[in-house]
Amino acid sequence: MKYVEGSKRVFLNTGTRFPREVIWAMGAIKFSAAKSNVQLGLLDREIGAAIQLKAKELMKGTLDQLVSVDVFQTGSGTGLNMNVNELIAELASSELRKKVHPNDHVNMSQSSNDVGPTAVRVAAAYVSSRELLPALEKISKSLLALSKKTATVYKSGRTHLRDALPVTMGQEFGAYADEFGRDAELVDQTMKYLLDLPIGGTAVGTGLNADPRFGGLVAREIAKLTGLNFTSAKNKFRATRLLTDMSSLSGTMRSVSIDLYRLCQDLRLMFSGPFTGIGEIDIPTQEEVAGSSIMPGKTNPVTIESAMLASAEVVGLDGANAFTASLGEFELTMGVPLMGYNIVFQAKLLSEALRKVASLVVDHVVPMREKARRYAETSQALITVVSPKIGYDKAAVLGKELAKGTSIRSALKKLGYGPSQIDAMLDMKDLVKPGIPAKKAE
Repeated sequence: MKYVEGSKRVFLNTGTRFPREVIWAMGAIKFSAAKSNVQLGLLDREIGAAIQLKAKELMKGTLDQLVSVDVFQTGSGTGLNMNVNELIAELASSELRKKVHPNDHVNMSQSSNDVGPTAVRVAAAYVSSRELLPALEKISKSLLALSKKTATVYKSGRTHLRDALPVTMGQEFGAYADEFGRDAELVDQTMKYLLDLPIGGTAVGTGLNADPRFGGLVAREIAKLTGLNFTSAKNKFRATRLLTDMSSLSGTMRSVSIDLYRLCQDLRLMFSGPFTGIGEIDIPTQEEVAGSSIMPGKTNPVTIESAMLASAEVVGLDGANAFTASLGEFELTMGVPLMGYNIVFQAKLLSEALRKVASLVVDHVVPMREKARRYAETSQALITVVSPKIGYDKAAVLGKELAKGTSIRSALKKLGYGPSQIDAMLDMKDLVKPGIPAKKAE
């Protein structure tokens, strides 16, 4: 493969290779293009069949090691396109025992400028639909189940990491369940922008040297292969010169990562301890590996912290993608290889983190009910609950008692309130929903 050998000298040689999904997408494009060109009467049937056969092998993953061009290459993706063209041509020629040309046959009706942007969109949509959306649905369902499980676990709310009014653990986890459900909707909506493919636009979007029907035929074939509703972009100039849709998906994944990071941060704090931290939950699965190389028996939130690292990486790559989307002038978007690599990596990384947090953490959370309730009942914020009943001056006295470590029940008893009045004022069921609980004590 002459082009590939030359590319290793003039491209960067970082060892960064294209992920399986991008290679699969390239194989799908070459298969679909050959099939369409045969159907249009432009390509010899025998040659077309040989190209389709080898493109299928590329899709299966048996040829991945031969797609060896570096991701950091020419910005339109010419290196990747020519690597694939030469690889398929060489293998098809060997199969037929006659010449199959990488440009004249494998690349017929195509240009790197429409193949590259098509491939990265197909790969990104494919991995988002197959991995990211199911992972989001999984964590949302897991959190919803945990929310129901902990609906009667009363605990102290916290704002600014200081004691606040009571909440239930179920309300906290329910907030995240709702958010990840919304995230799934956002990913699905953003992913649909990627379904308009520039294939058929050739070098600059005009479609020169391609049959006008070619782009539509290829898009329909790719739709069959993926099960996604790919179509030929109505405005191929937009789809060849801009990667805004890809950048938008990256931005959506950044938002998901921030939500995941926030969830992990809360879980990590709730799991802190067991004696000198908050210790409101236990996560037995985190005991499967040693938490410390020097402190025997120590348990760390290893899955949670792994997911936090993944979240940070996805957010960082989104910054790179925002810059990458701006590369290029006039009829060419120049960040195709890097954008394709980053988006697929982000989606896979985020999917893995979401799945592991759901299945190894959320599904196994054990609430420390008594400890959580004790925190709730010793929070100074409870003064807010009883102040409408006892008045400001007595509430100030109550606050001083709580600051000494006195429980609110003991402090109210000192102020002359009976057990039934105290129970009415501090009924946790009433403190975690709208209303004025102090009125019940009248």
